[in-house]
Amino acid sequence: MRKLLVILILCLLGSWTVMAQEGMSPNGRLSVKVIGQCLAIYYEQQPVLEVWTPTDKGLQFIRKITADYQMLTGKRLHCQNEANEYRIDKAILRIYNDGIALRDADVSYRIPEGTRRWMQQWCDSYEGFFPLDTTYKVTPIPSYSGISKSNEGWNNRWGYPALIEPQEGVFALITEANIEKGQSASCLYNEGERFRVTPDETLNSQLSTLNFKQSPWRVAIIGTLKDVVESTLVTDVSDPCRIADTSWIHPGVVSWIYWAYNHGSNDYNIIKKYVDMAVILHLPYVLIDAEWDEMKAPYTIEDAVNYAKSKGVKPLIWYNSSVGWVDGAPTPKFRLNKPEDREKEFAWCEQIGVAGVKIDFFSGDNQKNMDYCIDLLESAARHHLLVNFHGATIPRGWQRTYPNLLSTEGVYGAEWYNNVPTFTDKAACHNATLPFTRNVIGPMDYTPCTFSDSQHPHITTNAHELALTILFESGLQHLADKPESYLSQPAQVQQFLSNLPSVWDETRLIDGYPGRFVIMARRSGTRWYVAGINGLDTPQDLSIPIDFMDKIQNIFVFEDSESSSWEIQTRKMVPQEIRLQPRGGFVWVIE
Repeated sequence: MRKLLVILILCLLGSWTVMAQEGMSPNGRLSVKVIGQCLAIYYEQQPVLEVWTPTDKGLQFIRKITADYQMLTGKRLHCQNEANEYRIDKAILRIYNDGIALRDADVSYRIPEGTRRWMQQWCDSYEGFFPLDTTYKVTPIPSYSGISKSNEGWNNRWGYPALIEPQEGVFALITEANIEKGQSASCLYNEGERFRVTPDETLNSQLSTLNFKQSPWRVAIIGTLKDVVESTLVTDVSDPCRIADTSWIHPGVVSWIYWAYNHGSNDYNIIKKYVDMAVILHLPYVLIDAEWDEMKAPYTIEDAVNYAKSKGVKPLIWYNSSVGWVDGAPTPKFRLNKPEDREKEFAWCEQIGVAGVKIDFFSGDNQKNMDYCIDLLESAARHHLLVNFHGATIPRGWQRTYPNLLSTEGVYGAEWYNNVPTFTDKAACHNATLPFTRNVIGPMDYTPCTFSDSQHPHITTNAHELALTILFESGLQHLADKPESYLSQPAQVQQFLSNLPSVWDETRLIDGYPGRFVIMARRSGTRWYVAGINGLDTPQDLSIPIDFMDKIQNIFVFEDSESSSWEIQTRKMVPQEIRLQPRGGFVWVIE
């Protein structure tokens, strides 16, 4: 009997060793096979991604992970996901239903030549395009700070997120999540087809050492475009909320001064115009931008804050982080860097009735910046201040851990109509790429919906611009155009902006392809918003398969007109197809 028992145990151990060479997601769609020092990832048995690690040991199952939590902003308020967690040597691997997450291991990804990819050359502000390419042999763009090039002369430093299409219709979006104190963020450096995850700390040896307790999660969201766009994997792997009372955190739409004037907010009378616009359009917030500490006499920032409050509009104010662009940059500066100064400043903001802060001009992904951002979020929360990071790194899950972080720039947005003419011709394609790349990973302060021109003109249509308010998710959605532009639009457009949600119960990708077009549906309560844009310079006839709505009462339609600025009407049935004008768009509000 004892001999039979030993034989049985040996057989079971042998079977476990074979099984441990492969891991599976709970829904069975994703699998990971250990092949030497490579984790080969498959989606529905199709090879998708190779992840190289410095070990060839097998997978040891640890436990099943369930993510079930509430968000205050994002693609949906109630987030759910499942994963199987494995140990591979000293590393932890989680295989979720929509991707993988790996920590505590050196990681490189293989992206074979010929693979379609949408990748941004790294710069510290993450303000660049995601052009379609099939090779890593891309010429560096000198205007982007931080660009590095290989010995062959190609750019070899890439920012997150990186989207690839390894199989037709199957995608992987590479990023990271859950940066903690004592850690730096990372980027991708490539040597040929091998893209190595490289913490910024290795580039700045004078900074203090990394947090070796554990690394951030290296994340790859995998599946169809629908799987990628609707994924909450970045927040699924991030730490839960650390703010005990979140009742004071209210997302909303903001009137914003800078875009129209290419200048800050040192003119009290202009600030009044934007407050008055917020009142007319029923917007909860106004942003008082840079240079408010140099307000033209006889007014002060307190006068501007008090005027906004007297009208029922909550003011947000701008600060220079004073770690990035300092010399020649706008003020106020050096008010937040020291802990005691920061506490004093935020206490003053709370006292005079400021609702939140926009903090600008950080200097990259190093540990110093990451620690500083966390310190800012924690201090702001103590004083009930909302936060919007600008000129900063991309979201990496802090929006769950610190839900007072309602938005982050980290995007080549409408602000660039101020700076260079480049944006005009590329904006439509870029806009149709962002829902599949940058906005997948977190809130994006693009500052959308401009009907007039800034320093450089735009050639997207009015309906395209209106659609961006739905397609681009942000807990603080800044409307960038000037008051006279919004207030000259038809009453239905103004009403739309007045009712515009900044919180979504549900998000669904209807159809699209990066750079070509995107059609998305978002639900707020019982109301659905369906929006789409054309990224091409030619018209497109598109079918719109919507089969998840019932009991439709009315559809309010905002579309392009060939003879005027708008086509606005009410319908009773959802159209099955639509013609999108060149660089055009549409919005349907479905009751």
